[in-house]
Amino acid sequence: MSQTATRPQADFDLVVIGGGSGGLAGAFAAAARGARVALLEPRELGGTCVNAGCVPKKAMWLAAELAERMALAADLGFRLPEAPPALDWQVFIAHRQRYIANIHASYRRRLDEAGIALMPCRGTLRDAHTVDTDTGVRLRTGRVLLATGGHPLRPDIPGAGLAGVSDDFFELTRAPARVALVGGGYIAVELAGVLQALGSRVELFARGPRLLSGMDAEIVTVLQANMQARGVRLHLESPVAALQAGDGGGVRVVHKGQEQGVVPEPFDCVLFATGRRPNTAGMGLEEAGVELGERGEVVVDAWQDTSLEGVHAVGDVTGRLALTPVAIAAARRLMARLFGGQADAKLDYDNVPTVVFSHPPLATVGLTEEQAREKHGAAVKVFTSNFRPMMTALADSPQRSLFKIVCVGEEERVVGIHLLGEAVDEILQGFAVALKLGVTRAQLHQVVAIHPTSAEELVLL
Repeated sequence: MSQTATRPQADFDLVVIGGGSGGLAGAFAAAARGARVALLEPRELGGTCVNAGCVPKKAMWLAAELAERMALAADLGFRLPEAPPALDWQVFIAHRQRYIANIHASYRRRLDEAGIALMPCRGTLRDAHTVDTDTGVRLRTGRVLLATGGHPLRPDIPGAGLAGVSDDFFELTRAPARVALVGGGYIAVELAGVLQALGSRVELFARGPRLLSGMDAEIVTVLQANMQARGVRLHLESPVAALQAGDGGGVRVVHKGQEQGVVPEPFDCVLFATGRRPNTAGMGLEEAGVELGERGEVVVDAWQDTSLEGVHAVGDVTGRLALTPVAIAAARRLMARLFGGQADAKLDYDNVPTVVFSHPPLATVGLTEEQAREKHGAAVKVFTSNFRPMMTALADSPQRSLFKIVCVGEEERVVGIHLLGEAVDEILQGFAVALKLGVTRAQLHQVVAIHPTSAEELVLL
């Protein structure tokens, strides 16, 4: 009589598939409420944010900021040993990776302390209460949290394999002499600023008539001017049709805006920043009854519930706001509802502040002017301040800041705040709280300005 092979089984209250920001937040929040939790992650903990996104990107942005500050210092009279200052990439990358390694170690320590079972493997959803791992273990669970994030897209054009994707930026060990970035979103804008500041000559190829299509048009116009003043060459309305290998090396970019018959000069490096797609392939989701959208995203309702009862999803895999703090906030609220008795806990996706780490940074919360006028019509009032911050004015730099508030109604309630300029990444957080609480322009005026700062412009508009 033949014997039927059986898989080992384990029982949990929650199985989290994906060890990025959202998955970790969910695991920690559930365990803190007494849940038995397993976390499945075959790669380094922290997901895109820690390993190929927010953290290493901000580190490189800080290096670029230092380079620009040193150039300003030279203009203001400081005698520097080298002009322009050069970054030793090897030394800086060692610092960057040490910082990331400390984050990994912190996560592992916290998982151990919380009693969470970390499994370095992939998971496939068999049904609402069963997850099969690629190591042969079958997990039985009360609930499942999908938090597998996303991955960068490579467009389907001839020669696409000659270029890297945005994640490959973090594999660079020096500044390439000439770089082409393909894409008009925040990733392309951020990489363009960093590479230009660190010594590359950057050209950016965007499909649309402007960059950052979802953000306030007036703010983006000033950002584009600042980018061009720094030396970034913008090719707008220039979708890339193909990439070609150069005769003597490098990669040629063939695009719509190119003059007919002109052979493009090859680039040393080409990177695609043309969007990201949720990681849902090969997980058995549709077979188990989880609805997916057109781009492969997990469809969730306002409570982060999928179409399969007992299965939930947060973060980039849902196709909603692809921001690390959003994934974390959604996961924590979900666990408060599932394991903490807070029946009404859910994330409010309205008025989420965000920053593009461009040069200078762009910070935004609420409705753009265009969105406000579409929604509120003639009731919209806009107030702006276009100025040069003191540091750049002292150095006679062309960089300009633009601060803008969008107001609605007779009470001039603030429904949008859009900032471009030095330190706006730090300035916006407090003002986002005020917007969320319904602040009016008159209430902003009641606050005494801190002078001389850029932030004071917001209470003087």
